[in-house]
Amino acid sequence: MQKVYFDSAATTEVRPEVITRMVSVLKEDFGNPSSIHSYGRSAKNHIEQTRKNIAKYLGVKASEIIFTSGGTEADNLAINSAVRDLGVKHIITSKVEHHAVLHTVQEIENRTEIKVSYVDINTDGSIDYKHLESLVSTSEEKVLVSLMHINNEVGTILDIQKVGNLCKEYGALFHSDMVQTIGHYDVDLSTLGVDFTAVSAHKFHGPKGIGFAYIRKNSGLKPLIFGGEQERGYRAGTESVHNIVGMDEALRLSYENLDTEKEYIAGLKKYFIDSLSTAIDGVKFNANCCDFDKSTYTLINVCLPISEEKSGILLFHLDINGVACSKGSACQSGSGKGSHVLNEILSDEDLKKPSIRFSFSKYNTKEEIAYVVEVLRKFIEEE
Repeated sequence: MQKVYFDSAATTEVRPEVITRMVSVLKEDFGNPSSIHSYGRSAKNHIEQTRKNIAKYLGVKASEIIFTSGGTEADNLAINSAVRDLGVKHIITSKVEHHAVLHTVQEIENRTEIKVSYVDINTDGSIDYKHLESLVSTSEEKVLVSLMHINNEVGTILDIQKVGNLCKEYGALFHSDMVQTIGHYDVDLSTLGVDFTAVSAHKFHGPKGIGFAYIRKNSGLKPLIFGGEQERGYRAGTESVHNIVGMDEALRLSYENLDTEKEYIAGLKKYFIDSLSTAIDGVKFNANCCDFDKSTYTLINVCLPISEEKSGILLFHLDINGVACSKGSACQSGSGKGSHVLNEILSDEDLKKPSIRFSFSKYNTKEEIAYVVEVLRKFIEEE
């Protein structure tokens, strides 16, 4: 049985070079980075060099990069602290955000008097920019806008520059989850009008359990986790040096090879779209994932012409044939609930059919795509 991994939007295979560097640090640089002796200084040097490297890639200051356990913690830090510390009384977001944002906002709404508004979503997965401007411009309270740059389920790309300019015009703060962006696109945060971002290393072939928040200098945010003075006081706790170094290596390799790997992965996505369209009548591509200007090159979300009765065993069928992919996002697998993103953009008729997310990396091949398309074709023809 062939094994195919098409779930890189959930997590990516760690690059061998990353593993090698992490093992080296685990062996040689095991000191506590807060210690003043040579072992500690060596570990601390790795952390600060990584911070500088990340800042250089993103066009920001090293002091604006705060290491976290991943994107979820970074989202929580920005949103919770903005409400607590910066006078935010009104959060504007969308119903297609990652649950790290949605559930955080809902928890804040439940325990405070914060006003929450949801911007309208178009059927192609994009936000209604006119509605967003209406919400921001008419708000009488301090506003935090939280909108992800690339949707993790359907791949829609936010016009982040447009939103940043809008927020600046009306004096709103702007937080953007960029977990599906960093490592896959060139980004200069200094030009985008973003105040806070969240990033996770395991989305660009780095280790799990490490990421970072970008927090604009002099923002006024205060920590959520208290203890020592690590991370300039923003995040107490001994830093995970080997993971930080692994993230550094993964990001370096991602950007050094960005153009070549982006072209290759985009070619895989186009080949998958063309192959599915030819092999299966009635297949639909959700949101705008066939438009490479409006959707990320790393994933597609497909609605398949399968009966409601049979759709329940589709993922099981793919799995027993060695194919790894997602129905919705991995973060909600096993919840028994349908995709909150697809519920917002699909018709009632299409919601009765299974929608699958296939996401790609440099380690995939056209031969794997051909195999998966054939597995799907046979399954559908057995209807």
